[in-house]
Amino acid sequence: MRETGLTIGEAAEALGVSTDTLRYYERSGLLPKTPRAANGYRYYDRNALRRVRFIRHAQQVGFTLEEAHALMRLRGNACACCQDVRGVALAKRAELEHKIKMMAAMAEALSALIDVCVDDHGSLDDCPILAALEQNLEQHR
Repeated sequence: MRETGLTIGEAAEALGVSTDTLRYYERSGLLPKTPRAANGYRYYDRNALRRVRFIRHAQQVGFTLEEAHALMRLRGNACACCQDVRGVALAKRAELEHKIKMMAAMAEALSALIDVCVDDHGSLDDCPILAALEQNLEQHR
């Protein structure tokens, strides 16, 4: 990394993201606006790279961009403490666990539909999966 930092292309490559991602992060306030140098290039310093790595890792553990931004704001809040961050993490884990349960129930329901569909060559008019989905739709009208 040169003294002034990396160009947007170099930073994107080093971070494994697109240049559009870096521009989006700037527009949305996740990254501070990077001023242009005299040559017209934007240079991303170590701090910007660290922020992007933080955002990407936060996403990998389930946080949205908005939630990652909130975590970064907590980090910059002199009144915040580790318990505040832990609370956010606990709430995210509960949300993920709820989604996992919901998805498991959906997978189970889909498995039940697949299990009743044993005639691979039957007509679509006799397809039990389509019939069950249509029946459910009619019940909700």
